[in-house]
Amino acid sequence: MGRRPARCYRQIKNKPYPKSRYCRGVPDPKIRIFDVGQKKRSADDFPLCVHLVSWEKENVSSEALEAARIACNKYMAKHAGKDAFHLRVCAHPYHVLRINKMLSCAGADRLQTGMRGAFGKPTGTCARVRIGQVLLSVRCRDANAAHAQEALRRAKFKFPGRQRVIFSAKWGFTRFKRDEYLKLKSEGRIVPDGVNAKVRTKPRCIARNDKIITKLINACMVNSG
Repeated sequence: MGRRPARCYRQIKNKPYPKSRYCRGVPDPKIRIFDVGQKKRSADDFPLCVHLVSWEKENVSSEALEAARIACNKYMAKHAGKDAFHLRVCAHPYHVLRINKMLSCAGADRLQTGMRGAFGKPTGTCARVRIGQVLLSVRCRDANAAHAQEALRRAKFKFPGRQRVIFSAKWGFTRFKRDEYLKLKSEGRIVPDGVNAKVRTKPRCIARNDKIITKLINACMVNSG
């Protein structure tokens, strides 16, 4: 018996059904690698970020996620270079799909019970995706913007429904906008932390002491005047 088409499970109808001690025997998802490329490069190296955003509420199978990852990675490695990008799959297939197998051979009516006890057995996994959720993200240099856009456009054909390729206003995978990141970097207040970045701030006790010292200096100047 072949694999049931993913279009049968595309609509989100029921509650999430994750793998647990009550849901055993779940086959492994087809996608095992969610970060591809130069995933250890600093946030300063890749300022541009491009997203593939879902425009529908639907289920996306793990096979579709793996196919999209392979297509995007292959195009970027060929045209931009394998050392010039970082690809991340943001959707994770935690929802378990079930199937109530039916026999179709001769004499099957004696063996199966039809819709009596129709709660199926696990057959695969998928990701529950909402409108506006990011499916894939690529960070790279500004010179490879066209390659990243085309790679995500090709990956879009592996998914059902509608998706859009959007250029992010953020710096890479960080939470800072471009102008904000450059401003903090020029002030020496930002510290790269892997693919992210942290803002260097004063400890609360030091900031409180600075306020006290400022008040004392102002009081002394008033008294001397």
